Amino acid sequence: MKRLNAGSIFFVIIVLTVFSCGRPQPEDPKQPNFIVFIADDAAWNDCGPYGNHKIKTPNINLLAEEGVVFNNAFLTTSSCSPSRCSILTGRYPHSTGAPELHMQLPASQLLFAGELQKAGYFTAVAGKYHIGPKRAEFDTIYGGAPSGCEYWVEALQNRPKDKPFFLWLAAIDPHRSYRPGIIPEPHRPEDVIVPPYLPDNDSTRKDLALYYDEISRMDSYIGQVMYELKNQGVDENTLIIYMTDNGRPFPRCKTRLYDSGIKTPFIVRWPEKIKKGSTDALVSSIDIAPTFCELAGAGTSETFQGVSFVPVLEDYSKETREYIASEHNWHDYQAHERAVRNHQYLYIRNAFPHLNASPPADAVRSITYQEMVNRYNEGHLNENQLDCFVSPRPSEELYDVVNDPHQLHNLAGNTDYEGALNDMQKLLDNWMAESGDEVPENPTPDKFDRWTGNKL
Repeated sequence: MKRLNAGSIFFVIIVLTVFSCGRPQPEDPKQPNFIVFIADDAAWNDCGPYGNHKIKTPNINLLAEEGVVFNNAFLTTSSCSPSRCSILTGRYPHSTGAPELHMQLPASQLLFAGELQKAGYFTAVAGKYHIGPKRAEFDTIYGGAPSGCEYWVEALQNRPKDKPFFLWLAAIDPHRSYRPGIIPEPHRPEDVIVPPYLPDNDSTRKDLALYYDEISRMDSYIGQVMYELKNQGVDENTLIIYMTDNGRPFPRCKTRLYDSGIKTPFIVRWPEKIKKGSTDALVSSIDIAPTFCELAGAGTSETFQGVSFVPVLEDYSKETREYIASEHNWHDYQAHERAVRNHQYLYIRNAFPHLNASPPADAVRSITYQEMVNRYNEGHLNENQLDCFVSPRPSEELYDVVNDPHQLHNLAGNTDYEGALNDMQKLLDNWMAESGDEVPENPTPDKFDRWTGNKL
């Protein structure tokens, strides 16, 4: 083999250098910014993109027109602080150490915001916090009342301009209690959409109209943030999610494991990378953590129990999971329910079927529920409106979500669905085993009266 002399080697180096300089070099990928708009107690279908055209949500509508609408996104629980802890850790509530309402997230739990910090991100919260003491994973924490949105724009304006950013913009709207006149053009009770499990009367309609007003107030702040993003010239490379933490604060919604409790609006806008459209892919709220970390180049923590939905953003026909799982733990009242849901069925298992399914205490005190109590005592509620008063309850529930979208007809005792029931039972058993879930030996007792909402 002929050896190259020193002159030949030098010539080769010069040629390779010139050749490489003449070729365009790949640029380092630019890290996206992230914003999560998270409502407090907003139903998945109480905004324009999900079919409610009676409610005034022009800015949420615009997000959908410019982004992708997820038709099958779900929360791991329909309870405020456990849901937020779950999203921020990428873990199921029973795995966070804070599965019940108002529990503080243990300091040992990893937040994905901290992983973003390690990748060079500025991180901030503005609005409702509700996970415990201030965490170092957030560089800045702003408050905000009564809507929780008052400092959203300020948080965006005050960020360091030489870093990518993650903003957790958390509304208090539309959490109870409600008062009239909070928006210039309030919703009229006659225009609201009453779901079939609530009685259609003056009390319910008045209550829903005030709830609509709070969603519209939050929507106006979303518009202000979007204007500021464009004013700063960073909206194209900012991935935005609009979602909620749990269902509407009405009977058979908040805390419950039906779609009215655990399904979330989930709109993703990122003009620089994704096209507008919609997807039926199943997504869980714990999938946000691995998704953001992957897109930021931060790697994926072994603590995350979710799966990245980046493949769905690249192809809306793809699926990243076969089912979602959710749970109902103590929220004002003793509870232990678990659910798994896929595209066809929802299966719920109740460890304490002797208890009635009371809504949260603030919803019990609502004009909607107190009128329902009166009608129940008079025998004037129809079969679909009795759910909260049934005791004992079924220990198992199975619903065909395609043909029964409100989950009103329990198929668990129907022999025609024995195979489906067995499949969903196994799915739940496996999920509980894999995630280390079990029924508590000493469950937290009720802290409020189930009929009046008064503190015990």
